[in-house]
Amino acid sequence: MQIISHRGYWQVPDEKNKSISFQRSFGLELGTETDIRDYLGEIVISHDIADATAITLQDMFTIYNESVKKPILALNIKSDGLQQKLKIALQQFEIKNYFVFDMSVPDTLGYIAEGIDFFSRQSEFEPKPVFYKECKGVWLDAFMADWYDTQIIIDHLRNKKKVAIVSSDLHKRDVMPMWERLKKDEIHKMDGVVLCTDVPEYALNYFNLTYEN
Repeated sequence: MQIISHRGYWQVPDEKNKSISFQRSFGLELGTETDIRDYLGEIVISHDIADATAITLQDMFTIYNESVKKPILALNIKSDGLQQKLKIALQQFEIKNYFVFDMSVPDTLGYIAEGIDFFSRQSEFEPKPVFYKECKGVWLDAFMADWYDTQIIIDHLRNKKKVAIVSSDLHKRDVMPMWERLKKDEIHKMDGVVLCTDVPEYALNYFNLTYEN
């Protein structure tokens, strides 16, 4: 299992999606989830509506390419119509270990057409991932409670789909019930599994993983 930071490895809220959070995450060879959208014709990093303080996608990719192992990037799509600009940036910076997710259904068609790797969302509100045949993996979320069982994860892996699990802390719940189950069922030992969390070093220690996993 790979651990990735949520909006970079931030330690105070103002660091979310900022250069320092990505430097910290990539410096530890941890991947990250982050949010991309357009601002004045350019792709920037921002969860909410962007302003001039948002760093550019190119700036984030530059920081990323300073890392040795090139950990996985999970790019949360916040604006429609970014496919061509994003594909150019991915090629320019030679980004290979990535996926995009959370696009609208119509917008996803553009990512399929451009051959951009994407994950399909599954949650208690979206029980069946769309474009399952075409996707590289599943973004497995649990907004209200940990609704899914271990078999769902294993079935996706058997179908040659990676699984990115949203840790409970992202929804302000205690991580232990989920993490204990993942550990008990040895999901943390399986290839193709990603855990996205705001406390990545805590997760590494709990699951006894090394930075390069």
